[in-house]
Amino acid sequence: MTASLRLSVPDLADPQQREAFFGVAAAASEEDGADAFNEQARLDLHAGRRSPVVATATGGAGDGRIVAAAALGRGELDLVVDPLFRGLGFGEAMLDGVLATAKGTLSAWSHGDHPAAARLAERFGFEPVRRLLRLTAPIAPDVASADEVPAPFTLSAFRPGVDEEEWVELNATVFSSHPEQGSLTVADLRDRMAEPWFDAADLLVLRDGDGRMVGFDWLKVEGGAAEVYVLGVDPRLAGRGLGRSLLRAGFARLSDRGADRVDLYVEGDNTTALALYRSAGFMDDTVDVQYRREGRAQAT
Repeated sequence: MTASLRLSVPDLADPQQREAFFGVAAAASEEDGADAFNEQARLDLHAGRRSPVVATATGGAGDGRIVAAAALGRGELDLVVDPLFRGLGFGEAMLDGVLATAKGTLSAWSHGDHPAAARLAERFGFEPVRRLLRLTAPIAPDVASADEVPAPFTLSAFRPGVDEEEWVELNATVFSSHPEQGSLTVADLRDRMAEPWFDAADLLVLRDGDGRMVGFDWLKVEGGAAEVYVLGVDPRLAGRGLGRSLLRAGFARLSDRGADRVDLYVEGDNTTALALYRSAGFMDDTVDVQYRREGRAQAT
């Protein structure tokens, strides 16, 4: 029997409604070991680029309780069911309600490749289109110095108020084929710089002999966890070992900050990056899968 739900849009400016919305994701993250709403979803929600949706059970199990939450907009959907109310049809009922109003092609992430998400995807005509791997590696305490980059290249910290436009231009070049990373704007960069975890000294910038920015290793340290947030090198300089130099410099920076392990995310089909990371000691940890449902043709 299909679960009975009432869908509504909470006001995230209201502390109680915000807590209830993100509380569903927090409970699921603790159960699943993966955040139901990734960083981009949270930034979009905060900026109003995507809408929050909650599902409240009406009658039966969970009556009056918020049992599921979703972030919808910009052709993206993230949906999560409270672990206490799984297996009761709430996920299917909520997705059915969301899809009744969502138009066009829609993409949805399954963080941690949850089996229930795979079943829902198949049920509603979503196809898997991307695999995002999270890798993890130990950081040796005697990692090489961050100053060891080949001449004539030099390494320095990102300069807020100076380097934004040059960084965005280089990032777009490096990730020209990436559907999300390559489209970052200066405003998107500043959104991330405004986050509590941002430290300009953790954004290592590589410059050539003329002072032109040619690479970067952006590190993120938050809540005791360390991450290679994004690493890139100008593709015109491929094959010169600069990615490895940046990675080693990042390890040294993280070691100085007391980290003994680091994670990163990489596309499952990026064989070049995977070869670099695996040679540096990274091992598979978890997998995120992105599903897509093509927009239905409108009746005439």
